[in-house]
Amino acid sequence: MPASITPSGPLKEDNAPLDELIFADEPAGDAVPASAAAHCWRILVVDDDADVHSTTTFALANVEMQGRPLVFLHAYSAAQAYEILARESDIAVVLLDVVMERADAGLQLVRRIRDELKLHDLRIILRTGQPGYAPEMDAIRGYDINDYRTKSELTRTKLYTTVAASIRSYEQIRALDVNRLGMEHIVAACAELMALHGARDVALGILTQAGKLLGQPPEGVLYCRDDGGAAAADSLRALAAVGACRHLDGRELGVQRGQQFAVAAGRALRQRDCGVDDGLLSMVFAGKTGREFVACIPLERELGEVEQRLLKVFCGMVAVCLDNVELVTRLNRSVFHDRLTGLPNRNCMVELIDKRLATSGRSESVLALADLDHFAETNDALGHHFGDLLLVAVAERIKSRLDPALEVGRIGSDIFAMLGDACALEPERIQALFREPFRIDGQDVQVSSTLGLVRLLEHDGNGADALKDADIALKRAKSQQRTGHFYFSRSMGVEIRERVRMMHALRNGFQNGQLFLDYQPQVDLATNRPFGAEALLRWRLDDGRLVPPDRFIPIAEYSGLIVEIGEWVLRQACAELMRLRAAGHRDFTMSVNVSQVQFRHPRFLDMLRRALDDTGAPPEYIELEITESMAMEEPAALVEKLAQVKRTGVSIAIDDFGTGFSSLSHLQRLQVDRLKIDRAFVTEITGSARGGSIAQMVVQLGRNLGLSVIAEGVEDERQAQILRQLGCPLAQGYLYARPLSPEGLLEWLARNRASRAA
Repeated sequence: MPASITPSGPLKEDNAPLDELIFADEPAGDAVPASAAAHCWRILVVDDDADVHSTTTFALANVEMQGRPLVFLHAYSAAQAYEILARESDIAVVLLDVVMERADAGLQLVRRIRDELKLHDLRIILRTGQPGYAPEMDAIRGYDINDYRTKSELTRTKLYTTVAASIRSYEQIRALDVNRLGMEHIVAACAELMALHGARDVALGILTQAGKLLGQPPEGVLYCRDDGGAAAADSLRALAAVGACRHLDGRELGVQRGQQFAVAAGRALRQRDCGVDDGLLSMVFAGKTGREFVACIPLERELGEVEQRLLKVFCGMVAVCLDNVELVTRLNRSVFHDRLTGLPNRNCMVELIDKRLATSGRSESVLALADLDHFAETNDALGHHFGDLLLVAVAERIKSRLDPALEVGRIGSDIFAMLGDACALEPERIQALFREPFRIDGQDVQVSSTLGLVRLLEHDGNGADALKDADIALKRAKSQQRTGHFYFSRSMGVEIRERVRMMHALRNGFQNGQLFLDYQPQVDLATNRPFGAEALLRWRLDDGRLVPPDRFIPIAEYSGLIVEIGEWVLRQACAELMRLRAAGHRDFTMSVNVSQVQFRHPRFLDMLRRALDDTGAPPEYIELEITESMAMEEPAALVEKLAQVKRTGVSIAIDDFGTGFSSLSHLQRLQVDRLKIDRAFVTEITGSARGGSIAQMVVQLGRNLGLSVIAEGVEDERQAQILRQLGCPLAQGYLYARPLSPEGLLEWLARNRASRAA
């Protein structure tokens, strides 16, 4: 696209520009001829958002920098920008979006600019509207990125300041081509500085590199001021000192010591520039992090003009290095520490555990996780601010009352990790921390905790695995008894891994069609006439082996996959009912089991209605089976849910009746149609008075409540005879038929009809 200027109000270097950008559609001006471009600063704007282009040109229109106007070229993709840079010359600055056609498009373009086009004097300003896509520090270091800003912080003032600084840097670099060796040293020096870690190491590196650039031994002091300029110069603190100035290291600058430095530093900070005064070089490194740095270096000789200009470039680039160091420090802090408590977070704890595992101290070490009991309820009842204060108080108590040598971190919302010697992490000692109430906002709050622990001597994996194992132990402790504790064992790990393996296998099996339905007929005990069938879910592996339902259905419920599987089962059963009706079995009921997880799903009713509507199955011939334990939970909610289900026209049966603790008054309120006697009582009916009495009780209860009763698991004629005597009208079991395939069910029904007709 041609270079163009967009007009706006005047903006001069000696006037304070407006802080707010006005987003307005302005007509583009005439393209600047190539002959005139030589007297302009050429700016390439690279962004896939047209509004960013118009806003940028609007903000910087009619601006002169260093006595020259700005000319804008525009690219809307990394590829287009690369083409422009390959054919155009003397482009001073690229304003580059980090995220365009790809998340790393901007950084990849930077790589090509530096490596393929060899444009090392071009200044690059990264901009992003998505702070989460911040470039990696090695990318900023390796490809000489001049500045990095989020679009939200680039007000008109800051945009002007950033571009002006980049143009000045570009002009200086181009003008100093004659001293390429010095420039190469500066670039190499900054690369070395970026490889350092910590502000003090970088400060020492700056003094060392400055000495090399000046051709003299390292000498001088680098001071730091944290408040961005509010404090006086004599309150500066020496971040690093070398040579004859080493005695000033770590001390504040004052009149009693380093008076010459105080005068030079004050002048440099006021002028915010690099200068020489009475044989003392002062360089200000002004960054964007709220901290200012100034270096004072005694000179062994006078500096030439080229050297002074090189030092100005050095100052600008070092300022970027210092900003990046500050950014890395903050990122490391956020990556490895919890913002609320200041404790190490999960990432940091993994590294600490890995270090402990690599030492001989692992044999005596324990990792403990403490989960605050019922913290979510406290948070909801008293507010998140109160909850945060409680977490801080817990962190402080753990740190202050346990062994100071322990590593303590916060790895979850209300989960604290402790790593150290086993004797310091005995469960009783940790639990004792919570016996005394916590004083929060004038209130005494009693908190308990549940513990999961891992002995590192018995652990085979890395730090992340140790945290997982401790979490497994914690979950086991919570499932057994709150305020208790549990140590991880290898058998628990095997159990969990098997569950996870089974979960993935089940998901794949469901997607690959390994699940299917069998149907077990249900008969009238008096006539042996079939009146319905129960749909039973089965899983056959590719090698032909069947996985028992009592193994995979709990996994499906645990993972939530039962919701999707349950809907598929319901649709398959409804479709099979319609095939049976088409074959002439019109008075036939299909019974379908419904999991508790599936039934509680907020869209269960919609799933049921869709299955009925899509298959055309008559709801009066569909029966849903729920378990007795499920029927007894949350009575009010269940009564309402069952009422809604009943309004669809389907009937409800309670499965495994007699195995739980049903409230008869509650059962009377439920709109159910049938009770199923559990197979355990049917099995005992011929040899146990208790089994017979429970079966008789269920039959009598059903009769009194007006409910149908069916016995499951009937395997011999003696059981059937006793059930008839007890008054049980219906049954299912191996005596009549094993679970059958859809084709097998049709054949069985045909044979049964023929035998009864004969």
